[in-house]
Amino acid sequence: MVVDQSCPKLKKYFLLIIFFLLFASKSYSDNYIFTKIIKLNEPWGSSFINNNEIIITEKSGKIKIINIVSKEATDIKHNLNFLEDGQGGLLDIIYQDDTLWISYSENRGDSKTSTSIAKAQLNKQELNFKNIFQANPPIDSGYHFGSRLAIKGNYLFASAGERGQGMIAQDPTKHPGSIIRIHTDGSIPKDNPKFEGKSDWLPEIYQIGIRNPQGLVLSPYDQKIYLSNHGARGGDWFGEVKKGENYGWKILGWGGTNYSGSKIGPKWEPGFTKAIQYWVPSIATSAITIYKGKEFEEWNGHALITSLKDKSLRKLIFNDLSNVKEEIIFNDKIGRIRDIQVHPNNGKIYFLAGDNLWSMGKS
Repeated sequence: MVVDQSCPKLKKYFLLIIFFLLFASKSYSDNYIFTKIIKLNEPWGSSFINNNEIIITEKSGKIKIINIVSKEATDIKHNLNFLEDGQGGLLDIIYQDDTLWISYSENRGDSKTSTSIAKAQLNKQELNFKNIFQANPPIDSGYHFGSRLAIKGNYLFASAGERGQGMIAQDPTKHPGSIIRIHTDGSIPKDNPKFEGKSDWLPEIYQIGIRNPQGLVLSPYDQKIYLSNHGARGGDWFGEVKKGENYGWKILGWGGTNYSGSKIGPKWEPGFTKAIQYWVPSIATSAITIYKGKEFEEWNGHALITSLKDKSLRKLIFNDLSNVKEEIIFNDKIGRIRDIQVHPNNGKIYFLAGDNLWSMGKS
């Protein structure tokens, strides 16, 4: 009698295929499950527009809506006059009440660009943006645009990098190297520093002395705005946005040095805003959030800090500023992390990392 031995092998092969299809897009780390939603091209900013859809910018110029359930992407036409140059391109995007705000490197001619902000009504076919802010002067540089956005009530906060120009961050008659505060319609608040004792400051400037601010967020707990900032060779930090104050770049070095190794200045000294947490050597801090959600309830109220260099997610417990506690949740699992969002309903965490959109939940 001849026995067909191929049947068990075929079954085993079939089961392996099923296993691969189920788990190829997932990875596991300790108590967390990472799911790859969709591949992208240099994604930079993201914002949920409803429970199933997230809008995303790609630095090279595309705006996409991703359905996180079907994993389908829809490109949206737009009219932005941007220039992809070095670190510039389409940057952050934020959604609220059927409206979008976007930061981008605007083409100002003669190879010069500015960190600019535009506004549009949400339309899933085509977006008609209108500028509401331009950082002046325009600069011929592909470095340090910032540029994150945060909304608090009818105020729009934005981070404008110093474009690699160093001490321009100490000049309040120029926008680069500052935190911007305008109304969501682009008008200027009458209680900005210029109108309260800082008469030489540009009217949109809220705080100065910033280098390359890659994270900006409104805390849903204390209603404060927090930011993260790249130092040079070391000297990254996380801190609070404070009206009319100065974080000190490039008088202060925040513990870091120039890339040549030469000293910049002290880590901190009186008269300047002191950060909540510093990192030396650099971790290349990126987007941040103050977590509020169901999936990781034990993290509620804690800051989540992403990084590009060591590809990590870090948790800061900072309710006691004299005893800030830091924990590395994971590193080097999903690539360089550019952005972080918390799902508005279930509290799962979504990342733009390694040219992909990822979700993270508990295992």
